[in-house]
Amino acid sequence: MLVISPHLDDAVFSCGAALAASPGAVVCTVFAGAPREALVTHWDAQCGFANAHEATHARRAEDAAALDALDARPLHLDLLDSQYAGDGSATSDEIAAALIGVIHTNSFATLLIPLGLFHSDHHLVHAACRNVWRAEPMLTCIAYEDAIYRRISGLVHARLDELSQDGITATPDSAPIDADALVRNLAAKQRAVSRYTSQLRAFGPSGYDDVFAPERLWTLQRTRHDR
Repeated sequence: MLVISPHLDDAVFSCGAALAASPGAVVCTVFAGAPREALVTHWDAQCGFANAHEATHARRAEDAAALDALDARPLHLDLLDSQYAGDGSATSDEIAAALIGVIHTNSFATLLIPLGLFHSDHHLVHAACRNVWRAEPMLTCIAYEDAIYRRISGLVHARLDELSQDGITATPDSAPIDADALVRNLAAKQRAVSRYTSQLRAFGPSGYDDVFAPERLWTLQRTRHDR
């Protein structure tokens, strides 16, 4: 299973329990690069970092530690997120090309992608993943709801409606529930989340409550062929 994460925490925050249930998964973080200059951004300062270089190094280490708790493997692309790139952010086509390269060097049957809610980087990654799925139609494609942003009223429904208009049906995941396994997977997710020390500091003690709410996954299917 290949899981696409916009930033260094999104996959674990949004579908960490699903990752725990799929040992050996690869989590590819798109925006995991550092800028050439040691910029100081408001978010990095809130996280306790002196500059972007320190932040990127520490956050990659946190991500590796978190994924280790889920028996998953990190893959970090060097693209810059919007706080570093500004107007020079990668395009959805550039992101899609990078992801297709990842797919072609591995054997994946399932692709987990963000619904792409609120944040401009999440929108870009979602659009890129749609392009990847078009190019690799044999992959099973499942979308996860972006943790924290999914709480914003109307965003999830707006995305599902947009998918429908594009000829894509989103069906809620209906896999059988094993209560004991669910408890183990949630415990593993809690351990993983705790390893994103810097991000939790910036969110504050109650700013990430949604991370521990039930995860929601949507299986995507095309209802018409692309023109």
